[in-house]
Amino acid sequence: MKFIHSADWQLGKPYGRFDPDVRGALTEARFDAVDALGRAAAEHGAQHVIVAGDIFDTEGPEDRTIVQAISRMDRYACRWWLLPGNHDFARNGGLWDRVRQRAGEKIVIVSEPEPREVEEGVWLLPAPLIHRHNLEDPTALFDVMETPGARLRIGVAHGSIRDFGSRGETKNQIAPDRTKLSKLDYLALGDWHGTLKVDARTWYSGTPETDRFQRDDPGQALVVDLQPDLAPTVVPIRTGRFQWLTRDWMVNDKNSFDAECEQLLTGIDAPNTLLQLNLAGITSLSDRVAMLGRLENDIGHRLRHLTVRAEDLVGRPREEDLAALAVEGMLGTAAAKLNAKIEAAGQDCSVAKRALERLFVEYSREEQA
Repeated sequence: MKFIHSADWQLGKPYGRFDPDVRGALTEARFDAVDALGRAAAEHGAQHVIVAGDIFDTEGPEDRTIVQAISRMDRYACRWWLLPGNHDFARNGGLWDRVRQRAGEKIVIVSEPEPREVEEGVWLLPAPLIHRHNLEDPTALFDVMETPGARLRIGVAHGSIRDFGSRGETKNQIAPDRTKLSKLDYLALGDWHGTLKVDARTWYSGTPETDRFQRDDPGQALVVDLQPDLAPTVVPIRTGRFQWLTRDWMVNDKNSFDAECEQLLTGIDAPNTLLQLNLAGITSLSDRVAMLGRLENDIGHRLRHLTVRAEDLVGRPREEDLAALAVEGMLGTAAAKLNAKIEAAGQDCSVAKRALERLFVEYSREEQA
């Protein structure tokens, strides 16, 4: 049997820290990822898509979010098996009843811990979450689930094989040897947002559309091919649109900075890239101003989103910088006083550096006007 393993769609995620245009693009990309999964199922001859929890970002999404999700899935011939996770846990009268009212036969919500025969002899063992955090292993029931005539047993769960710390849930702990304990041919997991192989039969698919700056890998899903008594064949495929990058650049002049910019731009799809950039180094004040100017007026416009942290990029005024300011009357007097504080390296040094840089920026703008 061949199927697509996915998880952590988190449809309706708000992305509140971004500008409205970025928020809109990221939100729409998560719905587009559902289409990418449907196309992948058709391309790879998979009749089923198994989604290991957190289909929605909350247990109370807007109606539009539910309708969009269902309409996207309905476009494709495959069957969708949806497991409630910790963000969209199952409860009576809640989210999943709203989904059932609209969903057709191709969308199956496995909100009860009862085995389901997916195909003849192929059983799906679900471990839906009924609370955001469970103290017990949600997969423990797999041991006693009866699957008559089973040739393949597939578990699906949402939780942590190990403690992911601040980057994942620490509750809903799953036994790392669950496949052996419960005689599973494959365990499809959700919760960890990057693709992760735990062992040959246990995988996290990751989210199909990347949603944070923790990793460079774009959103992925897994094409899983199972045959009785053989190890699974698991192939990651790209499904996501956006790439979230974190870069640390050590630059000491404008030339090295420009070289980093060109290397970055040649290796990415700029309109679909979000970048968190950390700058460090010691450079001339004029070069620092020019670097930040290019980021603001060029690179930032090419990318979908750019965040810059430049506190560790120290700009030192050159003699010619100070000479240019010195002829400007009161500006020159202020620059000389600030530079004296910087040279003294006292407690006001860092404030004086920022003030001198701002003075130079304003002077440069006047010169260019």
